[in-house]
Amino acid sequence: MSSNPECILLFSGKRKSGKDYITDKLFDKLGSDNSVILKLSGPIKSHWANTQQLNLNDLLSDGPYKEQYRLQMIKWGEETRNKDYGYFCNAAIDMYNAREKKIWIVSDVRRKTDIKWFTENYKNICKTIRIISNNDIRSQRGWIFTPGVDDSETECDLDDVHDWDLEIVNENNNNLNNNIIIHDICQLVKSSSQC
Repeated sequence: MSSNPECILLFSGKRKSGKDYITDKLFDKLGSDNSVILKLSGPIKSHWANTQQLNLNDLLSDGPYKEQYRLQMIKWGEETRNKDYGYFCNAAIDMYNAREKKIWIVSDVRRKTDIKWFTENYKNICKTIRIISNNDIRSQRGWIFTPGVDDSETECDLDDVHDWDLEIVNENNNNLNNNIIIHDICQLVKSSSQC
């Protein structure tokens, strides 16, 4: 068991770009003994489910249920984050028992402050990955532009960041393409023999 991670992969991308799909495939490749997926939105959704008596599993999924509450959760999350920008980073580490794993897959980095918090607290082991899909592909996956969501900080704060360790265009869902994507990500995890 590791008390400190060896590698932290920070994934970013627009809604319906395929972040969850890719991070799930990567987790399957690396295995649960070595890795963990941290969803920074997990603590937000957990709090929201408890206070509003909602189904947490449905809020954590990629389905339509969470879309009903997305705007309200964003507002509450922003208020909390404005008081402490690392609040949800710390809370996610605790929620997912991440300290026991050597590879952390952070599936939903959305702000510069998320990247800042991880790189300040875990120097030299963070790798940033941007998942890119065009709007037509995202629409085919169920994305519909939502004012107040798709033009908010949660979707746009990282648009002007260009120094990603890896950029992945995720517009083709065939097995060969998925294997190439996972292979490219695994190249970032040099300390792991799992890839």
